[in-house]
Amino acid sequence: MTKRFAVILAAGQGTRMKSKLYKVLHPVVGKPMVQHVMDQLSVVQLEETVTVVGFGAEKVIETIGDQCNFVIQEEQLGTGHAVLQVEELLKNREGTTIVVCGDTPLITGETYQALFEHHEKTGSKATILTAIAPNPTGYGRVIRNAENEVERIVEHKDASTEELSVKEINTGTYCFDNQALFQALQHVSNDNAQGEYYLPDVIEILKDASESVSAYLTPDFEETLGVNDRVALAQAEKTMKKRINESHMRNGVTIIDPDNTYIGLDVIIESDVVIHPGTVLHGKTTIHADAEIGPYAEITNSTIGEGSVIKQSVITDSQIGEQAEIGPYARIRPESILGNNVKIGHFVEVKKSTIGNDSKVPHLSYIGDAKIGTGVNIGCGAITVNYDGMNKFETKIEDNVFVGCNSNLIAPVTIGKDSYIAAGSTINQDVPEESLSIARARQLNKEGYASKIKKRK
Repeated sequence: MTKRFAVILAAGQGTRMKSKLYKVLHPVVGKPMVQHVMDQLSVVQLEETVTVVGFGAEKVIETIGDQCNFVIQEEQLGTGHAVLQVEELLKNREGTTIVVCGDTPLITGETYQALFEHHEKTGSKATILTAIAPNPTGYGRVIRNAENEVERIVEHKDASTEELSVKEINTGTYCFDNQALFQALQHVSNDNAQGEYYLPDVIEILKDASESVSAYLTPDFEETLGVNDRVALAQAEKTMKKRINESHMRNGVTIIDPDNTYIGLDVIIESDVVIHPGTVLHGKTTIHADAEIGPYAEITNSTIGEGSVIKQSVITDSQIGEQAEIGPYARIRPESILGNNVKIGHFVEVKKSTIGNDSKVPHLSYIGDAKIGTGVNIGCGAITVNYDGMNKFETKIEDNVFVGCNSNLIAPVTIGKDSYIAAGSTINQDVPEESLSIARARQLNKEGYASKIKKRK
């Protein structure tokens, strides 16, 4: 099999983005554009990948990490000059090199694979990835001869009236015979208005040398979008979101309103899950079968058990068991583990806590740094007081405990199993098993006192 290499162009500043963040690091569906390119190229069996960096090199290298090699383009002198920076790493290698821009996050691995296969099957020295653009304004046109062979690429500003009518455009992605590429780059000139070295000039150089140049026409123009500004970034986001949602729906997930549902690339959703409008699923999230999510739920890096229902709530870095009910308006903060049949009601916040099977925190409570057993019922307004201003402490509530409304459990404290906490109690000592604990000030009624206050007014 022919060895395959990749060069990713990621040196540009992206001034049209008008941002402190370098262009290729702008996220699409939560992932930097250049990472999308890396991920899709991984579908193709590559011998080596080299990313050309310039502006924001340290940040780009930090983002991609050890997934590839890097070279720095000190001066941004055009795409041809950028590829030339890779010469020392690749020029003596035999095989096929794909050159792709780091701001094209929508091109799929299947398209890259098809481009490689077309290039290798035709035995071309260069193959251009092309597409039919509904409105080709601004794009370089791919001009073919009477035999339908690629003759040249002409930029929009240089095209004749007849050439402007051509809708097949150059997407800026190419496959090259590796050694032919670097030999041709030696002859690319910067004799143009911008004084830059352009990679498309390699096509003309190869044609002049009577080398074969072909084109692979992708059927999906939308995926070839290059992101140069915030408008294109929003278009890429919309396209990627649609692609992800359609994939889940084809796999048996019901998405009530796909236009208003946001699902990350790494999210796993099993069949017969129902996703309601306004739902946002981020990161390494898994939703198991028959769960119902939303409306307006936001879940990040969490697991939702089979048959659980999450409504109008936020869940982060946590695990939810089977047949649980969360919300509306609950917040489950990181490192929380909720068992099966747990109920977390409205305006409840849970932080770094474990709640056992069949336990309930129905409403208006804060549970932080707690270990709660099975069959526990936490009354309205109950709080685990876990912080003394310097340190966090743990509250332990054992099985089948009933905590009355408006109770404060001041950690560290343990509530023994089968115990009752009377409403309005402030508990700062351990409670033995099967006890009733009452910890509140004695009620004192001063009759007639309200009249005295009114007279003072």
